Amino acid sequence: MNLAICPGSFDPITRGHVDIIRRASKIFDKVIVLVLTNPNKKHTFPISERRRLIESALGECENIVVDSYSGLLADYAKNVGATAIVKGLRAMSDFEYEFQMALTNKKLNPALETVFLTSSAENMYLSSSMVRQVALFGGDISPFVPPEILDDVHNVLKIINQGGNE
Repeated sequence: MNLAICPGSFDPITRGHVDIIRRASKIFDKVIVLVLTNPNKKHTFPISERRRLIESALGECENIVVDSYSGLLADYAKNVGATAIVKGLRAMSDFEYEFQMALTNKKLNPALETVFLTSSAENMYLSSSMVRQVALFGGDISPFVPPEILDDVHNVLKIINQGGNE
């Protein structure tokens, strides 16, 4: 079985993430969407909420599962028998960072390959941080997040923003 991992912080998941994950699910037998903890980032949504939002956004997909992990991605991949990491690329600036990560993961787990999928044109500018910033200023985030989670994301960001303005 070809098992791939689509890792990320997904804070929150965007339409761009969903596009990459669904495309990966057509290439691999099974895809694990892995919510990772990044100690260098302050996350808006707790891991349990990010997992729930991802599951809601993806709906019923037979070969996609959602998991979370707080260690090295290369170790997780080895533990579950994954052969590939799938990453989406929006621009050349993404490539430099992702290429460095791919080489590091390969050094840590020589059996692991990284596969890059280019973003669809309509999602090239999209990021979770952009979604949070648009929401912070009261903008419409509906073009950026899956409709299944729009209300949940909007409500959480609205509560956080109101708390920050008091």
